[in-house]
Amino acid sequence: MKTTKTRRPTRTPAKSPVARPLGKFVLRLFVAGATARSRQAILRLRELCEAEAELKDNCTLEVIDIYQQPAMARSNQIVATPTLLIAFPPPMRRLIGNLANITGLLVELDLVVKSKIAD
Repeated sequence: MKTTKTRRPTRTPAKSPVARPLGKFVLRLFVAGATARSRQAILRLRELCEAEAELKDNCTLEVIDIYQQPAMARSNQIVATPTLLIAFPPPMRRLIGNLANITGLLVELDLVVKSKIAD
């Protein structure tokens, strides 16, 4: 007599929320002078820091003009502007461009889980 084996579906463990290190977010925005793109990037980032509950009063934003501080641009290997450097929480990440993609920025800051974007 032949027996058949039935397969039971495997259970996937529930995903726990991403544990972020405690501490303030440290964001460094590198811009090139007072151009329209620079002003737009600064405005978007300031609005984001004020609008997001997890960033409000928990975010340090440093705006660095590469014309006034070229040594900072060299030491951080900035090749294009505007560039957002997320210094804390680790790992250090870079976002280059006008920062129009707010959802992508929230993902990089670990404020939105990547799987939620696909839904």
